[in-house]
Amino acid sequence: MASSTPAARGRVHPATRRRASRRRSALIIGMLGTGLVAAVIALKPTVDDAIKEITLPLRHEDVIRQQSRDKNLDPALVAAVIYRESKFRDATSSAGAKGLMQILPSTAQFIAHRSGGTQFEVRDLADPQINISYGSWYLRYLLDRYDGNEVAAVAAYNAGHERVDDWGGRTLTLDDIRFAETEHYARGVMDKRVEYRDKYPSELGLD
Repeated sequence: MASSTPAARGRVHPATRRRASRRRSALIIGMLGTGLVAAVIALKPTVDDAIKEITLPLRHEDVIRQQSRDKNLDPALVAAVIYRESKFRDATSSAGAKGLMQILPSTAQFIAHRSGGTQFEVRDLADPQINISYGSWYLRYLLDRYDGNEVAAVAAYNAGHERVDDWGGRTLTLDDIRFAETEHYARGVMDKRVEYRDKYPSELGLD
């Protein structure tokens, strides 16, 4: 027969304790889960921005907007060329190309001569403003040379206009490019241009 003493009546059956513990655990987990979801939602813009910065960086957008406006260029195209050349890092290539838009000193001297930059020095290419200005000038020059054919201009930016002239010049298409490296470069620029227009319309002044 079960005990009817006060002590016996005050004890909680182990199964009851386990059920109560499970309910408390479920409640805590539910609260934590709700908090975690809220935290993820709150942090999502920051996370998205961090991912975008890694996969599709954009810097000096004010300079890109200004130079694109001055030279009648698509700022997304300028950003895509910078991405393909340097991923927005100041660098010097093994061939001696310098800065964000990877401009060779000989090309820079040509640009300086044609654009009136009489005080230009090669070390100036480390300055983002000057580098993007010169790179944008050269891109505009190539577009004019090829009657606005962006594929030809981008290919010439990579491989030189002499080769592009041999490949078809003003009528050049991606399939006409005879160097695999230059074809890959040109396709990459065109693809990134679409991404920059999609991901950074406000920053590039496109909306």
